[in-house]
Amino acid sequence: VQLVESGGGLVQAGGSLSISCEFSGRTLRDFRFMGWFRQAPGKEREFVSAISGSGGRTYGADSVKGRFTISRDNAKNTVYLQMNSLKPEDTAVYYCVAGTSLILSSVRFASAYEYWGQGTQVTVSS
Repeated sequence: VQLVESGGGLVQAGGSLSISCEFSGRTLRDFRFMGWFRQAPGKEREFVSAISGSGGRTYGADSVKGRFTISRDNAKNTVYLQMNSLKPEDTAVYYCVAGTSLILSSVRFASAYEYWGQGTQVTVSS
């Protein structure tokens, strides 16, 4: 299984950016949850958002609710993160993740996900 992120870059505060994660080796329905984590310099890796593998239910961190939207395209085997109203504190490396056996109460924990992408840098300038 491979997860390949793309779409990161530099954007001004208040702007928007969309990042993608293309899966290969398994289909999205093979996973219980897919999602995104991020890690800023000197900080712990933190949960951003997740989407269920079957029904498409979504979950997000309080810090991004109302600004970030996770979605999926089964035909393209790709998960997306649309980020609006970006803030400098959103600057981080964003990692795509997927898990086959985690339960709902674990979606916010990095250790629950077996598969990780290599990460894509998102930088928000003030």
